[in-house]
Amino acid sequence: MSYHHGSSSNHHSSHHPSHHPHSYSHQAHPHLPFSLTPAIPVQGPPSASPFSPSSHAARPARNVTEIIPRLYISDLAFAENPALLSAYRITHILSTMCEKIFHPPPSLLPMQPVRMQVKVEDLPFAELAGYLPSTTAFIRDALASNPEARVLVHCAEGISRSVSVVAAYLMAQYNWTPTEALHYIKSKRSLANPNFGFVQQLHEYARDSLGRQIANPVPPFSVPP
Repeated sequence: MSYHHGSSSNHHSSHHPSHHPHSYSHQAHPHLPFSLTPAIPVQGPPSASPFSPSSHAARPARNVTEIIPRLYISDLAFAENPALLSAYRITHILSTMCEKIFHPPPSLLPMQPVRMQVKVEDLPFAELAGYLPSTTAFIRDALASNPEARVLVHCAEGISRSVSVVAAYLMAQYNWTPTEALHYIKSKRSLANPNFGFVQQLHEYARDSLGRQIANPVPPFSVPP
């Protein structure tokens, strides 16, 4: 796992995720049926529009989705495109893939984002759960660091790894179950579809890191449309 700050002076520093190993909710909550307007928590995430902010381009990129305000999921092509990163004012990038990521230099991207990379294969038995406390802390600290901070989480296609990482953050932030978090993301980004191993590991994360009483998922593991 790599983690480092960009060189821009336009954003505040984030704390290293490892500084917050136990800063998550440990309150269990009863399971409620999920709807696209989640019943838990009472104060849910604010509304966010897919493919926003539309004001930045006449034809917004279709490989990026705003899940909640200032938190985005994209594919690799978006994450490596300096013009799009600049247009969306991305200040933090969380990469969830093993391959080397192109970092546009300051000559192409003057505001260098803070970056974190976790090297995870998109395979059902790849280890993901062990990274989720750190990735959740990275997202949480980034969004809290500055009201102008914008966080991008990406993998190769923005379908499985990045979706799982954002789901873990939503679970910790809003006291949601894995199913609720994944359905919410699916309502914003229709192609979201984590592999079954990652869905299982989100349940493991809920129990082991968030202290939730939650049963293992049952087949089918994919998120229904």
